[in-house]
Amino acid sequence: MSPVPPQTIVLVEGASDRAAVEVLALRRSRNLANEGIAVVSMGGATNIGHYLRRLGPEGDNVRLAGLCDVGEERKFRHGLEQAGIGSNLTRESMESLGFFVCVLDLEDEMIRSLGPGAVEGVIEAQREMGSFRIFQRQPAQRERSTEAQLRRFLGTHSGRKITYGALLAEALDLERVPRPLDALLAYI
Repeated sequence: MSPVPPQTIVLVEGASDRAAVEVLALRRSRNLANEGIAVVSMGGATNIGHYLRRLGPEGDNVRLAGLCDVGEERKFRHGLEQAGIGSNLTRESMESLGFFVCVLDLEDEMIRSLGPGAVEGVIEAQREMGSFRIFQRQPAQRERSTEAQLRRFLGTHSGRKITYGALLAEALDLERVPRPLDALLAYI
């Protein structure tokens, strides 16, 4: 089966989110391209309004869904309302429209789902455990929880979040997928 033109577009903040969604879909034996679903990295939540206007009811009018961090929920809500895709939206009503919120972000959701030990195992497999241990000894990191350290470590080098977005999604137990990611895949 060859890919079909996108009939559904999933809007995510960045490339790491896109990588996680695509890997998890494949792990669930789904080929999103063949289903007419494209996952689009917007280059940040501030671009949500532009994408919703271009792709929503007043633009291409494709079916939309999305995933954002809790810190960007307000931007997503405002963008949806400005694009005429809802009004007086709550998190629950956003979900009914296919837009799901991660607490704190998708990396945090996956770290909590996997547990710090499993995430450290993924880091070890990438031969970055030495770098992580050095990072943990930095004064700003010493008092933070291992989960917080892991989350921050994933964002310290260009491209690391993208790499680990895919690797952590690959490591997830399919029975323990973080709720926002699981709900998004069920919606699409």
